Amino acid sequence: MAQTTWNIDGAHSQVEFGVRHLMISTVRGRFTTVSGSVSVDDAAWTNASVNAVIDVASINTAEGARDNHLRSADFFDAENHPSITFVSRRVEGSSPAQFKLIGDLTIRGTTREVTLDVSEEGRGKDPWGGERIAFSAKTAIDRSAFGLTWNQALETGGVVVGNEVKITLDIQLVKQAA
Repeated sequence: MAQTTWNIDGAHSQVEFGVRHLMISTVRGRFTTVSGSVSVDDAAWTNASVNAVIDVASINTAEGARDNHLRSADFFDAENHPSITFVSRRVEGSSPAQFKLIGDLTIRGTTREVTLDVSEEGRGKDPWGGERIAFSAKTAIDRSAFGLTWNQALETGGVVVGNEVKITLDIQLVKQAA
């Protein structure tokens, strides 16, 4: 069976997250550096294999002091855990346009299985003769399950940082030349 490899175009991909702050609003941020690849069995797209790496130091919430705190040992501990990784296990669904991608997400040295709800957004040729395809994906994780447990109790009840983190991905892939 023939395999096709698609590489993540980091310049045209987004990894974004949102988490509750002070129990009243959502703070959003993104990681600006993502890389990886997708290998697809040309006969059966459900045999796709995904490997992705996110550079923890590339976190950006538009607030420098917060970004530095997120890189610290209180949160991601970027010095000791410089990458977040995702390695797929399986694909579920009957349509290549909408499916579930199940895999191992590793944050701060802790690995948990997550399910991404994925939709194909489009495909086509680029002006340079390459072939591209784009997907969007969503999931939510409990940050404490990955060792991201820093928090402070509020005088009025509740906590500074919520546990649920909503993750949104917009990934553009470029077909690797044969």
